[in-house]
Amino acid sequence: MSKVIAKQIDHILRGDKFIRHKKNAKGSTAIYSRNHPTAKFVRVVVDSGIDLTSGKASNQAGIKLVYINRAKSWRVITTEIFATAKKLASTIKTQEAAEKFVKTCKHCKAKKFTAKTGNVVCSNACWTAWAGKKKSEKTTKKSSQKVAAKSSRKKTAQKMTQSAVKKSSQRKGQKNLQRFTQEILPGDLVTIEKHEGTKLLQDLTGSILGIVQYVSKLGSVKTIWTANSVDLPEWLLPTRNAYVADAIPSYRFKVLSRQVEWVKVA
Repeated sequence: MSKVIAKQIDHILRGDKFIRHKKNAKGSTAIYSRNHPTAKFVRVVVDSGIDLTSGKASNQAGIKLVYINRAKSWRVITTEIFATAKKLASTIKTQEAAEKFVKTCKHCKAKKFTAKTGNVVCSNACWTAWAGKKKSEKTTKKSSQKVAAKSSRKKTAQKMTQSAVKKSSQRKGQKNLQRFTQEILPGDLVTIEKHEGTKLLQDLTGSILGIVQYVSKLGSVKTIWTANSVDLPEWLLPTRNAYVADAIPSYRFKVLSRQVEWVKVA
């Protein structure tokens, strides 16, 4: 009878586009999984209860949701629930619906899970990128002073832009300018660096923070900037995963969430 149940469970899961895993690192039963129908990086995982050796099944199958983080590790984000072969399909739908109630990290938008410590934390562990860094103290200014400061920065930025355009036009026809590129991925935690050519002028880690949302095939980078204590206008912030090392001071990305370097393009 248990082998009949095993065939029923296997038929239901394969019919619902589940893939059977070759191994079960934590037990001796067959594991099936597939992508969640709507949530990115979430998989529906079913412990079928089918013994890998005998092919016989227990009376219940366990269903849970896992989030696949940036390190490709699985983090269990829902409590495992169990179902008989008769109620397996409906229980899977119930577990899928539970995804919308799982908390999301406000910084990188990853799903949260309960760690061994009992704390509910980000699946990407994105807090490690800025843990221990102190935020710059902000001084209170009168509204008139803020307006004056912003106006002054805007004029300075405009002068820098005009100067950059002028220098750029003067350098037309020059050859062999060094070009650098860097791997930037969606979900990366980034800050920026001010540079002149290949010389680093200022590292703004702790003052500016962003999360990469999208990178196009042509290298255009869309970023959600979550912190900017130096109030740089958004149009000065970098938008590409490459830059040309010339004599104009400008800004480039610095990835905080993983080790990555700028590489010279041949």
